[in-house]
Amino acid sequence: MAGKRTFTMIKPDAVGAGNTGAIIKMIEEAGFRIIAMKKTHLSKERAGQFYEVHKERPFYNDLTSYMSSGAIIPMILEKDNAVEDFRKLIGATNPKEAAEGTIRALFAESIEANAIHGSDSDENAQIEGSFFFSATEQF
Repeated sequence: MAGKRTFTMIKPDAVGAGNTGAIIKMIEEAGFRIIAMKKTHLSKERAGQFYEVHKERPFYNDLTSYMSSGAIIPMILEKDNAVEDFRKLIGATNPKEAAEGTIRALFAESIEANAIHGSDSDENAQIEGSFFFSATEQF
């Protein structure tokens, strides 16, 4: 369903701070339907597989360490214009630049610990969602 689904992941900083419920509430109030959701903990190796695209970047090691430092909540969401609407809801990667009322403006600690991930394209939403959920889980 191109255009109707996106992938998100509540990151270790937000889960650890107890912000999961408030973030999920914002997602649902914005009109997104949660198709699949689970709580899990990535190993450093598994985090490295997810962020393989950044392997040559200088922040890769810190990113994979951070993403394996605590529990995460990956989700597949559904709504018309899902990717674009979700990117607006979460705000800029740097919480200092995120619009007021966005998830990152409210819950992010820093540009590194920015509370939530959101896919940047329909193609990446499908790839990222499939990393965490089987086809049968994505009913």
